[in-house]
Amino acid sequence: MTRQIYIETSVVSYLTSRESSDIIKSACQQITKLWWNNDRLNTISYISPYVIKEVSAGDPQAASERIETLRNIPLLPITPEIPELAEFLLLGGGLPPKAKIDALHIACAAYHELDILLTWNCTHIANPSQLPVIRGLCSAKGYKLPELVTPFELMGVLP
Repeated sequence: MTRQIYIETSVVSYLTSRESSDIIKSACQQITKLWWNNDRLNTISYISPYVIKEVSAGDPQAASERIETLRNIPLLPITPEIPELAEFLLLGGGLPPKAKIDALHIACAAYHELDILLTWNCTHIANPSQLPVIRGLCSAKGYKLPELVTPFELMGVLP
């Protein structure tokens, strides 16, 4: 079975940004590039208009490069249920109020029943301490939370 993956904005940022002098960030960039060029090809990947909005911000040349990178990735539609679920995640304490866009990413991936949400955002999205809360809130609304993982966790894992 081919896994369906939601690619969150931080993955695209690590993929397209110039090489960091920080050893940890540099490793994350290299892992992202390896996953993108190899393992991603064995999945069905998606993005959302929320990703497009975020990658379009900032330096115009960098934004253009990020957008071009995503050109062939299918775009998931937004429905009224997605912002409703995101708001529920925020109000229920799954994410802090300032993490609205992160709640929208999670809600979009859950609504569309994707297997994995791929992110480097371990503060709000792939945060193990918040995972039970987020999972419970999604379940309370009838949605299954996708696995929230980093590219490192997927390296060589998917068939």
